[in-house]
Amino acid sequence: MTPYGAPGVPGAAERTGRLGGELGELALRLIRMPSVSGSEAAVADFVEERLRRLGFFEVLRLGDAVVARSDFGRDRRVLLAGHLDTVPDTVPPQPAELADGAVTGRGAVDMKGGLAVLLRLAEHAVRGAEHDCTLVFYDQEEVGSHRSGMHRLSRLHPELLRADAAILLEPTGGWLEPGCQGSLRVGAAFHGRAAHTARPWQGVNAVEVALPAVERCASHKPEVVTLDGLRYPQALQVVGVAAGGDSNVVPDRCVVHLNARYAPNRTGDEVLAELRELLGPDARDLEVTLDSPAAPPSLDHPVLTRLSGLVGDRVRPKLGWTDVGRLAQLGIPAANFGPGDPELAHGPRERVGLDELAEAYDVLEQVISG
Repeated sequence: MTPYGAPGVPGAAERTGRLGGELGELALRLIRMPSVSGSEAAVADFVEERLRRLGFFEVLRLGDAVVARSDFGRDRRVLLAGHLDTVPDTVPPQPAELADGAVTGRGAVDMKGGLAVLLRLAEHAVRGAEHDCTLVFYDQEEVGSHRSGMHRLSRLHPELLRADAAILLEPTGGWLEPGCQGSLRVGAAFHGRAAHTARPWQGVNAVEVALPAVERCASHKPEVVTLDGLRYPQALQVVGVAAGGDSNVVPDRCVVHLNARYAPNRTGDEVLAELRELLGPDARDLEVTLDSPAAPPSLDHPVLTRLSGLVGDRVRPKLGWTDVGRLAQLGIPAANFGPGDPELAHGPRERVGLDELAEAYDVLEQVISG
């Protein structure tokens, strides 16, 4: 299949412009439906109604998550997913409008533009595709891993997510970002003995007990790991130190909070063992508050190989965690690919170009068409 915007193809620019305009209008409708995390019912209703109207999907509504599955008996199934919610308007965003070749407004980048691409694929591409498709529109992605609709689906209804490969339409600026880093959050307590600050020699300051461990963690530089030709940097940060209460009391307990970002060739247990060693024997009550597993790039899977070939040299590692990590835990090779500059996400100047929407649609249509 020839890309819509391929130079030298008769009518290519006109087709791209028409496609971008249609996607922009749909994205604008979605942007104008407020869907701050926890209040996605209206946009979920809109998505569900459009999918049911098509007549060839099995459509399931679970809370404010909507799952649509085609079943034409094809040999391979591809899962395409995006979240319905946006962050709140803590800073007034640009007005929701379609002008100057772009759509603006809260969620234009993260990720109403991607949702428009998904809906149009459902309506115009899935029926004639080479692969069966599962489309997942889920809620509460922006407010924490355990509240996410994808977490709920993976825990309660993993059979609905079954697929040979998956693509998450997180905004990547049209880059393919396969896999993702893992994220481990840990708290460790260090103990001392309380005393009056006028007589500190009668106690043991827990902050001072914790300081050597804090310094070891702060100076630790994890190695960069290369997988499938992609360099995944790792990082360890001290993100919080909490101790004391009254200012006239030597603190008898200090809790150090760490966040480790680890490469897809490692497990959370391996990273936790490394953190135990860095924290040392004075660390007590070690608590893992979050372990979001990493996902390998899996660029050798035919679907992701196809996607990689279509984007050319625009392939880079995903820095940070997305729901591809959750999908990888279910044994599904997964990657991030979607329209919109991620650096504009959650800010007051969200905008996504109509050409970006058209390109993302064209690439994904070719992927599901085999």
